[in-house]
Amino acid sequence: MKAKLLEVFRSVQGEGKYVGITQVFVRLFECNMHCVWCDTPASIGDSKRDHTEINGEDLLKQVDSLWEGCHSVSITGGEPLLQKDFLKSFCAALKRSQKKVYIDTNGTLPQALQEIFRDVDIIAMDIKLPSSTKQRASWQEHKAFLDIARCKEVFIKTVISLDTQADEVLKAARLVAQVDPQICFILQPNSLDLKKGIISLCQTYQKSCAKILKDVRILPQVHKFIKLR
Repeated sequence: MKAKLLEVFRSVQGEGKYVGITQVFVRLFECNMHCVWCDTPASIGDSKRDHTEINGEDLLKQVDSLWEGCHSVSITGGEPLLQKDFLKSFCAALKRSQKKVYIDTNGTLPQALQEIFRDVDIIAMDIKLPSSTKQRASWQEHKAFLDIARCKEVFIKTVISLDTQADEVLKAARLVAQVDPQICFILQPNSLDLKKGIISLCQTYQKSCAKILKDVRILPQVHKFIKLR
């Protein structure tokens, strides 16, 4: 079995709870969502299908060559769980080589998560707000996904744009609280709106969500500031 691969590289994590750690990033190709603010459009495949195919053994060799001093392997996309059949064996291989597996996912494919769950250590799960993404709502999928993910280390990211509706942010916070109010919930301001008052809006949402959840943070995409991919 081969993966549809966009790139493998070593860098610093710029989003979420693990900002600042060094990881090997494995960016897989294709996504089941097409968020208007997507910052990795090459991974979606809408207009250009430029990727390579690689087997697990060769991909592990690439990871090994970049691994020294890294915290974990970030498997991202696109949406990596679209390639669950490949990830079943690849994540197992990473674990055999004593590497932590960090999955960065849009949180809409619960059955796929279930199939690779055993060999995942950390789950960075997005909750996609339809007013922000301009995609259909995925509340049922997100709840089912989080019900599975809660048994591992999981944290939530949700992108806040100027179009984001307050009721959707609160709905997301309540969804997380139903599963575990201790789960870290990160409001990620859309990088394109940073000079348009988005931080103030995030502060308003943080205050509301903090009445529901124990750990609500505002955290932008740090890698954009330090000019890393």
